[in-house]
Amino acid sequence: MFILGIDTSCDDTCSSIVEDGKRMLSNIVSSQATVHRSYGGVVPELASREHIRNIVPVVRESIERASLRNKDIHAIAVTVGPGLVGALLIGIYFAKAFSYAKGIPLIGVNHLEGHILSIFLEPKIPSFPFVALTVSGGHTNIYHVRGFGDYTVLGQTLDDAAGEAFDKVAKLLGLGYPGGGIIEKMARDGRVNAIHFPRSYLSKGSLDFSFSGLKTAVAIYINKWRNNNDNKVSLHDIAASFQSAVVDILIDKVIAAAEKVGVKTIMLAGGVARNNFLRNRLKEKIFGKGVDLYIPQPELCTDNGAMIAVAGYHRLMKGHRDDLTLDARSRFPLNQI
Repeated sequence: MFILGIDTSCDDTCSSIVEDGKRMLSNIVSSQATVHRSYGGVVPELASREHIRNIVPVVRESIERASLRNKDIHAIAVTVGPGLVGALLIGIYFAKAFSYAKGIPLIGVNHLEGHILSIFLEPKIPSFPFVALTVSGGHTNIYHVRGFGDYTVLGQTLDDAAGEAFDKVAKLLGLGYPGGGIIEKMARDGRVNAIHFPRSYLSKGSLDFSFSGLKTAVAIYINKWRNNNDNKVSLHDIAASFQSAVVDILIDKVIAAAEKVGVKTIMLAGGVARNNFLRNRLKEKIFGKGVDLYIPQPELCTDNGAMIAVAGYHRLMKGHRDDLTLDARSRFPLNQI
């Protein structure tokens, strides 16, 4: 079964073909990073316009790369939320038209479910149950994953997402957008203990996240650092110390979540999962504890259509189909699917 997966939840136009929910035949992503860079973040209206411009050629290329034709597609899966409404609507209305014209099933997919199920495109896959940390520019959540479509939220951010904090700190440092990769690169030549930025753990035993205080602490420090011309601390040190603070919080929370629900498998997903410092530190922390770690390849951590196709496949196998009333949902908690 060939599933066409489409994601236009933010600023990447994504289309992919996946066979039987596990074999990726193509994965095309058109990035808008250069469009939004001068603004220091995603401009929703510009994102929508770029999706309109890109959706047809991106889908066409994904089908051609898979060596298929339109008539070979058995179903189409599309992200309905969470995300930017205007951006989501471009993918949804294209999917509706494609589904109607070809007479094939239409499946609306939760973007976060896609991130969790991206691991099932890898050769080595986890067994249920496991704990998943989805961490990106818009989301930082921990889920207890008991099966396809069976998820419980264990923790979530109460303000900024981790990826959003990376972007904002990069902007404060004048490093550009998007900030995650730039901060990671700068941090390689810095000292993780040069500055002790706060780690917010909220109330005792809480698995929720808060990065707004950390972001404010970094902003205050940068202002003092620039005014005092402190040559003992470099830009690299600030990046490394900030990154270390974020990673410490993420790792401590996800390990605590696994212990709380009694599972020995952790899965890492989302754009921030590409961060090698996070990957390596988590591996170090769980070493010798009998915990298995699963992380998708980097191209499957960022937004992509393949993960949407996988989620759509498993929903279709359970008899789920949507009709032409399918609509965008800017907020779409995973427990509402």
